[in-house]
Amino acid sequence: MKVNEIFASIQGESSFAGYPSVFIRLTGCNLRCSYCDTRYAYYEGEELSLASVVKRVKDYGIRLITITGGEPLLSPEVYPLIDQFLSSGFIVLLETNGSLDIGKVDERVVIVMDIKCPGSGMADRMLWDNIEKLKEKDEVKFVLTSEEDYNWAKEVCSRYRLFERGNVLFSPAHRLFPPERLAELMVRDGLNARLQLQLHKLIWPQTERGV
Repeated sequence: MKVNEIFASIQGESSFAGYPSVFIRLTGCNLRCSYCDTRYAYYEGEELSLASVVKRVKDYGIRLITITGGEPLLSPEVYPLIDQFLSSGFIVLLETNGSLDIGKVDERVVIVMDIKCPGSGMADRMLWDNIEKLKEKDEVKFVLTSEEDYNWAKEVCSRYRLFERGNVLFSPAHRLFPPERLAELMVRDGLNARLQLQLHKLIWPQTERGV
């Protein structure tokens, strides 16, 4: 499989934010979001064997694994990789952009699925059938670039009853949508959603990779 990077850091997003995690960033993405902060993962990476990836990860001695990208579901090898970690007792998070079928992902995995808002430029690429395949423990993330995105995300959550499911994450796009304004809107509307800041960017604001 082609791997962009493997590193240990603090999980900066989702309900697991703040926990140490080993990140496996796979190379390649089928979307081109306007605010993407990992463009280096579109093409950069090295071919590694499954055994090599597993060994590198296990050497960190951290139980929480985050598989991300790019878009990890573009890689067929992601499924045996997940199996290896689950069979060894790891907790596995899978971050996916919501445009590819999540139906084959092992039910023990916690999926953190983006729903792309209009400000991303990729809203028309969403695979809406994925919503019905989400498990109770899975999470849905909206990256918001503006109040227009916020209102659009609220409408989507109402239409698909996502607020009732819980585990909805509203994340202000870095340097595009002021988090204090998003907080005001969420409090005003009493949303059953979590305001999510990218914790790693607050801890290491000058570091773009390996965090």
